[in-house]
Formats: sequence, C-alpha cells, structure tokens
Amino acid sequence: MAIHPIEFRYGTEEMREIWETDNKLQKMLEVEAALAEAEADLDIIPKNAALEIKSKASTKFVTSKRVSEIEAETNHDIASIVKALAEVCNDGAGEYVHFGATSNDIIDTSQALLFKETLKVLKTRLTELTKIVLRLADENKTNVCIGRTHGQHALPTTYGMKFAIWADELHRQLNRLDECEERLCVGMVTGAVGTTAALGKEGLDIHKKVSKILDLKPVMISSQVIQRDAHAEFIMDLANIASTLEKMALEVRNLQRTEINELGESFDPSKQVGSSTMPHKMNPITAERICGISRVVRAYVAPALQNNPLWHERDLTNSSCERIILPESCMLTDYMIKLSIRLFSNLVFKPENIEKNLNLSNGLIMAERVMAELTRKGMGKQTAYSLVRKCSLEAYDLDTGLKQVIESNDEIKAYLSSSDIELIMDPHTYIGSSVEMVNEVLVASKNWF
Repeated sequence: MAIHPIEFRYGTEEMREIWETDNKLQKMLEVEAALAEAEADLDIIPKNAALEIKSKASTKFVTSKRVSEIEAETNHDIASIVKALAEVCNDGAGEYVHFGATSNDIIDTSQALLFKETLKVLKTRLTELTKIVLRLADENKTNVCIGRTHGQHALPTTYGMKFAIWADELHRQLNRLDECEERLCVGMVTGAVGTTAALGKEGLDIHKKVSKILDLKPVMISSQVIQRDAHAEFIMDLANIASTLEKMALEVRNLQRTEINELGESFDPSKQVGSSTMPHKMNPITAERICGISRVVRAYVAPALQNNPLWHERDLTNSSCERIILPESCMLTDYMIKLSIRLFSNLVFKPENIEKNLNLSNGLIMAERVMAELTRKGMGKQTAYSLVRKCSLEAYDLDTGLKQVIESNDEIKAYLSSSDIELIMDPHTYIGSSVEMVNEVLVASKNWF
C-alpha cells in the first residue's frame, strides 16, 4: 500500500525511474564491474574473472529481492550486494568481487551516476521552462501594468519585465547546476579511510581508472566518503530553484486574487471543480502546490549541511538522512519544474483588469514623473518633491485625481503647460528603458542553451 505522496501523487516518471530501487542497484553493480575491469587491466585479478563479473553485474542476475533476502541476515546493504553478485558468477569469479573497496566506494560512486542522470533531467526541464518564460517576456514587453512595492501601487512597469527578470534568474539556476555538477559527479575507489592501502601501489591508478570507465571525474582526495560539501551545495541549489519557482507561482497567485484578477491559471469549467461546496470557485491550485512543495525542498538544506561534519574519517549519520533527502529533493524539484511548465504555458491574461488596475490610483502613480519633469524644467528637486507630495496628499484627501490637483496648482503651472501635464499623466509612456532591458535579455538568451 502506498504511503508517501511521491509514490502516487507527486513526482514524474523520469525521476522516479532514476531513484527507484532497481536503478540504484544497477548503478552499484556497474561500479563493481568497473572496479573489476580496472583491477584486471592492472593484473590484480584475472581478466576472465573481471569479464564474468561484468557480464553478471546486472539486475537481470542480481535481483533486489535476492539482495533483500541476504540483507535480512547480514544487516548490511553493500555486503549483501557483493554476496548476491558473487553467487551468480561462475568459475570462481565471485571470489574477486569488491576486492580492495569499501562500502562507500560503491555507494558514493553509484550516487554520482544517479546525480548525472538527475541533472540531465533537471536541466532539460529547466531549459524548457526558461524558454516558455522568455516567450512570455517577448510577447508582453509593451504590456504595461502597475508595479507594486510593499503591496502598494508604485509605478508603471510591464509584464515583459516580470517575465524577463524570472528568465534571467532561471538561467542563473541552470548555471548553478552546471557548476555544481563538476564538483558533485565524482568517483571514488579509495578504500577504508581513503588511503587505497588494500589496493597496494596500484591503488591510485585503480581509483582513477574506475572513474574513467564510468565517465566520472575521480575525486582528488577523500576519507572513507566523498566529502558532503558538494552534496550540500546540490541540495542548496535545488532549494534555490524551489525559491525561484515559488516566487513565480506566488506572483501568479497574487495577481489571480479576485480584487486584482490580472492573470491566472487556466481553468476548464467543463471538467474542473474549484470547491466541494462553493460552485463559483476557480482556485490557483497549481501555483499553490508549487509554493507548498517548495517549503519541503528548502527544509532539506539544514540536514544536508549537517551531513558534512562527520566523526573522524566517517560515521553513518549522513547515510540514513541521505536515503530520504536525496531522492525526495530531486523528485520534488523536478515535479515543481514540471508544474511550472504547465502553469506558465497556460496563463490567462485579463487585459481589461490590467488596464483598470493601472489607473486605479487615479493618477497618483505618476507623481514621481511630475516631480522629475518639474526638476527638468528648472525647479529644485527637493522643492519639486515637497510640492508634488503636497498635491498627492490633497488628491488622497479629496478623493480626486492627481491630474486635477496639479492642473489647478499655480506653482506647477508656472513650469508645466496643459499639454505637458497631459503627456506626463499617461502611464503607458512612463516605462523607462524596460523594453530595451527585456530585449537585452532576449538577445543574451540566444547564447544560453
């Protein structure tokens, strides 16, 4: 019976296939095979034995069921895999399985293979999302809307700016994954406490050769484990991605609020139900799910950092923790990216509400522009600020438009004509260099992928 929501509700098939039991076992068997191959190349074990080990290092021969049966007796997962592989090898080849290695050589190196597969999926999906957001930036670079600071109407901006800012951030997240991969996806066969002593004078060569066979970079130096700073970095990168996705989803949720209603998730009223009791509800459930799951991924940063300081050359406190946080953080981050792809591929814009909200303050959002234009015309900046602030407060008190107040102000009329004021008060013409900045992001993005 399924218990964890990852098993039936959250996650993608691509990421489940990477972290499911048989694939994890297969990767460990591949490390054992690479170890035997490297040792045979250096005449440490017979070549026929290495070929036999390699031919049987597959879940077709070494099943998860058999490994579990052995582990029930040995209470040691890697020793159980070694025994299960050894018992299916013919002609005495099983005697040479795992020679010179320690458990974490197999665990950490096989995890590096899982990380490589994981990063490929994450980067592919994150690239797809970035391209969607770039398209939205291009389509909306002149779509003027109200910008808000502290939840209050501030100045005009554009939806193109919102999307371009997010696209630029997503690109940085892709860069972080690339940078992390070099440090995270490393191989290790250095034996107990990391000295390669059991492998003799060929130890360092075997360590490097195994990584080469597996298309990994060998770790330069280790104790009995690959140091967990890189693992912590990876989890922090996933948490950072989660925070970006939550930022984007949170903005959609806010903009979908009834009293704002500028854009929102697509909703199929012929099939979809928003509430079990309120027939009218159309809720931002995809965006809310992204925000909720983001909290879980970010929560894994603390244990990931705590996994780095271990006793002496190693202890087991990281092991049980990583069995939980590594697959879950990878699966949940991937799922959030997929949800974000769905969300931003199907956004519904409400142009009439965008325009209504842009003008909701009755011109008060143009106060900065009035001040700036007065300064350009020769009034001191501080004087202009005080004057426009006084006019703004009057507009608030009278519940009238700022334009009406400034048109009746003699000090302002001495500097600005009626035609000047008409132009100044148009929010669609006060978006600064926003179009140019969005275009710069779009041009730069041609070199991103």
